Amino acid sequence: MASKTAAADTPIVVDDEAPGPPISVPDSGEHSEGGKLKMIVGLVKKALGVKDIAAMRLSLPASLLEPVPNLEYWGYLDRPDVFASINDSVDPFVRMLSVCRFVFTKDIKFIHGRVVKPYNSVLGEHFRCHWDVPSATYDEAGSLICHAHTTDPSAPSSGVTSIETDTASVRSSKSTGRSSILASGAKSPSTAATTPQDGPIDVAADMSNLSLGSGTPAGDERIRVVYVTEQVSHHPPISSFYASAPSRHVEISGVDQISAKVSGTTLRVSPGTFNKGLFVNITGGFGEGESYHITHPVASVNGILRGSFYVTVGDSCIITQTGNKHGQNYRAILEYKEEGWISKARYLVEGVIHTYHQGETAHEKWLKVKDVPKGKVVAVLEGCWRGVIKWKKTGRPDPAASAESSPAPSVSHLSVAAPNPALGSGLRSAMSSKVNLAADDWQVLLDLTTLRQVPKVVRPIEKQEAYESQKLWEKVTSHLLGKRFSEATNEKVAIEQRQRDIAAERKRTGEVFVPALFKEDISDGQARLTEHGSKAVQEELKAPASYPLEGLPVSSS
Repeated sequence: MASKTAAADTPIVVDDEAPGPPISVPDSGEHSEGGKLKMIVGLVKKALGVKDIAAMRLSLPASLLEPVPNLEYWGYLDRPDVFASINDSVDPFVRMLSVCRFVFTKDIKFIHGRVVKPYNSVLGEHFRCHWDVPSATYDEAGSLICHAHTTDPSAPSSGVTSIETDTASVRSSKSTGRSSILASGAKSPSTAATTPQDGPIDVAADMSNLSLGSGTPAGDERIRVVYVTEQVSHHPPISSFYASAPSRHVEISGVDQISAKVSGTTLRVSPGTFNKGLFVNITGGFGEGESYHITHPVASVNGILRGSFYVTVGDSCIITQTGNKHGQNYRAILEYKEEGWISKARYLVEGVIHTYHQGETAHEKWLKVKDVPKGKVVAVLEGCWRGVIKWKKTGRPDPAASAESSPAPSVSHLSVAAPNPALGSGLRSAMSSKVNLAADDWQVLLDLTTLRQVPKVVRPIEKQEAYESQKLWEKVTSHLLGKRFSEATNEKVAIEQRQRDIAAERKRTGEVFVPALFKEDISDGQARLTEHGSKAVQEELKAPASYPLEGLPVSSS
């Protein structure tokens, strides 16, 4: 480990064990937006030619950071209610549509929020939380209706509205620090406004149109969704995560690792070697035994030199269903259209859903929409991944749907099977109507303009363990929120130095780090809980609730 001092007497710790030459960005002492922009430009210049920025362990000045730990910020459940709805339908095709909805909503923070840089995670750091969300319902056409953290689409809009919920969490009881989604509507003291827009953002107006759940049918139970994650590797930086909605028999896990490289004035982010995508399993109910493997597309952070960051997405996301009881599975290709160099970003996506039989391999070479033979396509999708996405069935028969619901060679209207009486009242209501699946009839899959990130519910800091994210970074967060940037940087450097000292001692004694919540083997890209990790999940499931919970006893203490 080497310690350096910047011109402004701000210590910069560089990790000598990181691959490649170290990069240091000293604090300029200017904490205005112009000063931060100069530091960002300096970082971009130094990062040019670096093969993988994400593999570099660099201590940035705290003034460039968002006051939130990385494990708390990063995740794929921005809409836990959409995740919980995956197993709502008896029909496997509709379940595939539900997984597509989940994919488009899992990163809503980058649509309506800002692109920010959270703290780097340290080895062994972990984070856990839960959500209690109302059940989604469906209209007569089968379109999903969410009942919390939505905006009224009929209300006036000022340009691209932004409720900045990207760092929002809710403490489960009184505690210090950030406490509410409402607090995140104000501009962060450490980061410039970074949402591309045609006009000024009227946060107050958008907040007035934000529904926190008042549209939920009275007396409906809430669905508890729990989430745990842990930093399991330092070089390269890797975290494992697991989430579950037990009352809906849906779980997801994966290994997070990214590779990042500066290309021109754009930061291009792609999955790292150990990141094999997301793994969704259905453990009961209608889709029991099904699994969905979801690959990651490639993202780009643009507008770096202007200090107005925004995300574009390219390449394809592929969703592969396995375990369909009828032997024929579905596979979706969601192709994000590349943006032009000069024209304004359009954020377009198109996709297909096609069938394949268990044991076949020809489909593995189909990576773009155009690769799929027309005879295999059962539905198409198109739209804007920041706006409205629509889908329709093609005219060809759908053998999988026919086998599931009737012997007829094609499906014009699918009658959903009688709902399971053991399910919550919200789901029973959702399953009681017919879903129109008429061929050549466009349906709205999702309107992303109306959805906002659902804040996490986190235990009070005084009840957290030493290596839980909020407690570990509590002093840094407090200093950043108070705009005490030098103190924040010093505290951040002290945390990083302690971790390097621990790593040096571990190396000297030959001790091998063992994760607490997750098993060590991540070679297949799937995260598996240890006994301690399972205990953490159970504790989150049993945490006090303000609402009746579907499938769980009510605890208020």
